Amino acid sequence: MKKLVAFVLSLSLAASLPGLAQTTDWSLKSCIDYGLQHFGTVRIAQYQTETANQQARQAVGLYLPQVTGSGNFTDNIKLQTSIIPAGIFGPEPVRVAFGQKYQTNVSAQATQPIFDKSLLIGLKANKPNQQLAQLNNRQTQEEIIYNITSNYYQVFIAQQQINLLRDNLERTQQVLNILKLQRDNGVIQPIDYTNTEVSYNNTRSQLSVAENDLNLALNRLKYQMGLPADQPLVLPDSLAFNQIAPIEVPPFDVKKLVSFQQAETNLALQRLQLERIKAGYLPTLSASASYGTLAFANQFGDAFRNFTGFGSVGLSLRVPIFDGLQRDAQIQQQRLTVLTQEEQQRLNASAFQLQFNNSQSQLQRAQTTVQNDDRTVKLAQEVYNVTTLQYRQGTKSLTDLINADNSYRQAQSNYINSLINYYQARLDLEQSQGTLLTFYNQL
Repeated sequence: MKKLVAFVLSLSLAASLPGLAQTTDWSLKSCIDYGLQHFGTVRIAQYQTETANQQARQAVGLYLPQVTGSGNFTDNIKLQTSIIPAGIFGPEPVRVAFGQKYQTNVSAQATQPIFDKSLLIGLKANKPNQQLAQLNNRQTQEEIIYNITSNYYQVFIAQQQINLLRDNLERTQQVLNILKLQRDNGVIQPIDYTNTEVSYNNTRSQLSVAENDLNLALNRLKYQMGLPADQPLVLPDSLAFNQIAPIEVPPFDVKKLVSFQQAETNLALQRLQLERIKAGYLPTLSASASYGTLAFANQFGDAFRNFTGFGSVGLSLRVPIFDGLQRDAQIQQQRLTVLTQEEQQRLNASAFQLQFNNSQSQLQRAQTTVQNDDRTVKLAQEVYNVTTLQYRQGTKSLTDLINADNSYRQAQSNYINSLINYYQARLDLEQSQGTLLTFYNQL
């Protein structure tokens, strides 16, 4: 029972630094700290955030001047010949080759949008697009917190199960020692000793399975942390958790959920896309300018001298008139997309509310169960202690002792299972109300 009491007092996890992981036990907070720095999805979320920032730069760049330069050098190996009709320079047609052998052309062009509503709407999309990247980053953090916490509890429970099985082995060994003396003295039948020995061997098998389960749980926890599989990971045997107490649950607010916020942001982007398509009906106006130089020569060396400059400026107005109703079809499609997402968002809000209500009910039920199982363990231990004493005094049979021992073991097992169910339900409630980051910060 002392091991159980230590376990009950163990699930309020004190912080420790990840840098001390190889010399100290890992607390829950230190495991999460490590995972938030090293798990692969963190880097992916950071890349996505930076991608959104670069997309914002790209959108701004579309409304800035676009400048290009070009250069050409032409060697007219054979100039094109034109024919001047007869009667202009004489009675016969005249063949003339215009131009010179070498031609060099260097120019630069610049365009500047003056009014383009679709580009302006694209600029407005920068903010929600960056917000979406930040929300994705937050969702990644919450997933890491949830997965590490859940696996941490599994590892810790597995450790406690092993401790209880070892305690049961020790207790059963003591009974076997007594039964051996009684068997040798003819007080009990050999079958009574054999039955207890079978129970002892079964417990040893259960211990072997539990140790293997612990290794598997540790491997899963290492993976969720991003910790190398060959690095040791030791959890503390006793931590400072002191209560299975009622939890005050604030009123549910769906707007706190990162999933709801992501959907809202996506919906805002879809509405902007609808505006952008509609903006295609509006005229666009842009300014342009160009400047260049030309050089002609019959000698190669003269092709890069004696340049003659030229330049121009202008305005370009584009007015959509008729596109075969293609844009109208695009508008209707996008409007339906927006309506679909709005309806989906209403369904999501109801689903999130249902998930919260179910998590709250599960936590209340799990809390009641763990309190009942705690009382049952204490009663089973008391019955076992009294039965053991009476057996030694000869007032209780071996069957009574075995039954009391089995009841005590079952009560311990039930308590362990109900305790992990309680903490899993508590974790699910934190997730359903969008407070996993608060849960982590309070560790």
